Amino acid sequence: MLLRRVEKKRRQAALGTEADPVMLEVFNNLFMSIAEQMGVTLQNTAYSVNIKERLDFSCAVFDRHGALVANAPHMPVHLGSMDRSVETIIRLNSGDIHPGDVFALNAPYNGGTHLPDITVVTPVFSLPLEGRVAAQRPGGVLSEGTARASNPVDPTPSGGFAATSPSSGEEILFWAASRGHHADIGGTAPGSMTPLATTVDEEGVLFDNFRIVDRGKFREKELETLLTDHRYPARNPHQNIADLKAQIAANEKGVAELRKMVAHFGLDVVEAYMGHVQDNAAESVRRVLERLPDSSQYEYPTDTGQIIKVKITVDRQKREATVDFTGTSPVMKNNFNAPEPVARAAVLYAFRVMVEDMIPMNAGCLRPINIIIPDGCMLKPAYPAAVVAGNVETSQHVTNALFGAMGAMANAQGTMNNLTFGNKTYQYYETICSGSPAGQMNSGRGFAGTSGVHTHMTNSRLTDPEVLELRFPVLLEDFHIREGSGGKGKWSAGDGTRRTIRFLEKMECAILSSHRNRPPQGLDGGGDGEVGSTKVRRKDGTIDLLKACDQTVLQAGEAVILTTPTPGGFGKL
Repeated sequence: MLLRRVEKKRRQAALGTEADPVMLEVFNNLFMSIAEQMGVTLQNTAYSVNIKERLDFSCAVFDRHGALVANAPHMPVHLGSMDRSVETIIRLNSGDIHPGDVFALNAPYNGGTHLPDITVVTPVFSLPLEGRVAAQRPGGVLSEGTARASNPVDPTPSGGFAATSPSSGEEILFWAASRGHHADIGGTAPGSMTPLATTVDEEGVLFDNFRIVDRGKFREKELETLLTDHRYPARNPHQNIADLKAQIAANEKGVAELRKMVAHFGLDVVEAYMGHVQDNAAESVRRVLERLPDSSQYEYPTDTGQIIKVKITVDRQKREATVDFTGTSPVMKNNFNAPEPVARAAVLYAFRVMVEDMIPMNAGCLRPINIIIPDGCMLKPAYPAAVVAGNVETSQHVTNALFGAMGAMANAQGTMNNLTFGNKTYQYYETICSGSPAGQMNSGRGFAGTSGVHTHMTNSRLTDPEVLELRFPVLLEDFHIREGSGGKGKWSAGDGTRRTIRFLEKMECAILSSHRNRPPQGLDGGGDGEVGSTKVRRKDGTIDLLKACDQTVLQAGEAVILTTPTPGGFGKL
């Protein structure tokens, strides 16, 4: 094919702040790319197996008000709740945030979720005068061969271009944040996921608005004191410090990339498109609401004897929906209480999943959704209620209830099968996958489940056997997919797994799990899945059956055998 130009090429117009469909897609991917690059930095620089190998972390970019703009495809339970951490940092430090400052937080009742998840938050300040002049070309486009000489992009460790103060006219434009699940943050059991805790103090060390970097100076001594000056201190504070440094480095990558965007497109364009991508997400969710029934509800009983109730009501005229959790069980003396950001994260995730377009999961998705969570229920606990299972287990229950109410998906396994083990030297945590449930898309197209994958609020992976056995005194005897174990239906669910780990040293071992006494349910006539189990094989060959939430000691040569619950099928055969 021979092409000839018959008309002179038009010079590209300067990019404006009005929404352009092509540039909207470009910025969708640019924002997500920044979060992905942050994640790569975190993975490469982290020390713990939990973050480096299992990828139990999340990174995201936020606007100046703390609203989520875009994230990488990391952990939904992190991403939908992280904006509350950013908002808390903004509120508590108003007027006292400087270039080079970085903050850390895990407080469940003040923007956090559960204690092992520590969020590191970094402000992105405006350019100093010389950088700002260089970046602001007509239309926000960097002129060829001009501003690069003045180096407007300078990803310095201090988090700013220079040691300037807010009085010089700099202002916070954006925020970069990363959340990592630390393998141990103290508490009564190694791994900080004890099923026996009834107060948050028994679950570990609490970070409540801790300034981890002060104007470029890393406060290592103060951080170590925070980790160790506790009734149940962190068992490996040096590992915590190493992973927190990796989170700070990940945020700095986000800061540098956001500055590159501003230098290339101009601040007005970048901020405009931060708004446009959220507007687009809101409109995408409104189109989903058009396909939902006027009113639907679902009750989800749990192994703890509690019930999660959700009712979804659609207002056609306003193109809005109300998600009402009235009737959900109250706070109990267990640790399945989930802080409000966790339930909110589940709602954000569920409605984002119903959007079949490729858009970032951001704050705009929740704009058409009104969430009602009554005070005192298990989805809105108050201090000092224990919460460690709320983040990992209750979040899965809420997600299953939401998809059930929307008639979209059968129950997933409804648990993360949180297995922790360790002693004074070693601490390890993993979540164990099952299959994914069957269901139907918003367009009405049905689908079968997939075997042996993490689903919904978790998106981590298992540690490679070679790394697991190199870093810990254990032997992975068996890990396989149990064929035919998923729920049957017109669309069948994926199959579950079984995992056997033998210990080579004496270890404390704990399991936090669900669906040990009732199977995940099918939907629209589909069959139920199977219940799971956790067993211990003792040295004399006897088998102990553990409860859904249990804690025990294993001697060298003994093994834990975990069989995952399996998801439900969709539609009658």
